[in-house]
Amino acid sequence: MQTIPPRLVVRNLQSPRSGPHAFQLERGECVAIRGRSGSGKSVLLRLIADLDPSNGGTVELDGQPREQFSGPQWRRRVIYQSAEPAWWAPTVGDHFDAAQRLRIATMVEALGLPQTSLDAEVLRLSTGERQRLALLRSLARDPAVLLLDEPTAALDSESTQAYEDLLHGQCTQGLAILWVTHSDEQAHRVAARSLVVDGGRVSAS
Repeated sequence: MQTIPPRLVVRNLQSPRSGPHAFQLERGECVAIRGRSGSGKSVLLRLIADLDPSNGGTVELDGQPREQFSGPQWRRRVIYQSAEPAWWAPTVGDHFDAAQRLRIATMVEALGLPQTSLDAEVLRLSTGERQRLALLRSLARDPAVLLLDEPTAALDSESTQAYEDLLHGQCTQGLAILWVTHSDEQAHRVAARSLVVDGGRVSAS
């Protein structure tokens, strides 16, 4: 019987600023990343996403080494989402094709957003609206792993709960998440376990 590999495996991943890191993430698992400001949480996510140069180590997705993917291919499957994600076109709708809009159609209102927000001008949106729409932009690309860097920092409690609920449903379908949060309460709500980053090194909490 063939063994199903973990969704994400990190072995000896390091850079001059971070690591070495070693851990794995299972399908459908959400793991909280915790640590003091400046401890290296964002650097860890960026290393996994192949956005910062590394000095060694390996990262595997579903048993396949990252080197087997082109950079764009990897970042479509393993998506890093910062607290204030970048937008490269003037309207939200410019960031979705027709199939992607269909994929997220039921998710928009689940996040407390009107359908018209998909056609809004990015500059007219609040930070919280951009955070929620950035999540939809990520989910529309059907990733295997989401690397979330304080994704609800600008949201009120009701919007945060909707955000968490939507991602819980996505995890039941196999999505794996690494979720950076400074909230102990949120870490316990969204994740079954936590990893702590301290001095650029990661360990189990």
